[in-house]
Amino acid sequence: MKEPESIEGSFHLTGGDFNNAGAASSELKTILTKRGISPDLVRRAAIVTFEAEMNVIIHAVAGVIHYSIAPETIRIAINDMGPGIPDIELAMQEGYSTAPDWVREMGWGAGMGLPNMKKLSDEFRIETVVNEGTTVEMLIYLRKDSHEGT
Repeated sequence: MKEPESIEGSFHLTGGDFNNAGAASSELKTILTKRGISPDLVRRAAIVTFEAEMNVIIHAVAGVIHYSIAPETIRIAINDMGPGIPDIELAMQEGYSTAPDWVREMGWGAGMGLPNMKKLSDEFRIETVVNEGTTVEMLIYLRKDSHEGT
């Protein structure tokens, strides 16, 4: 049976739920692998999804990761109900972290989440409103020529 050209789905996340950290990125990795997407692209998508997952779990009350897999792109969008980011430019610096000490003591919150998400995405966009939440959208191209002329 032929795979559908495009598929979409979502994962609902709960802030503070470290027991399920990585579940969404693992499930997306499985979906992408079953579709025959190259291991390098699967790895990139899994990493950016995991980073997004951890940001929601560490900082927000809740969030949703939406994904769509089309013939030319993987789109991953995260919407959270969190504190927002007062200074995006600062937050994008490697090593800058607003994670509480107890999270860092668990080995998380090293300040690499947003920089890794941007570095591993072909397109990256972030919007935030303090005291409301943050939206991050990332595109990963499945074909080298998908981004030419953009």
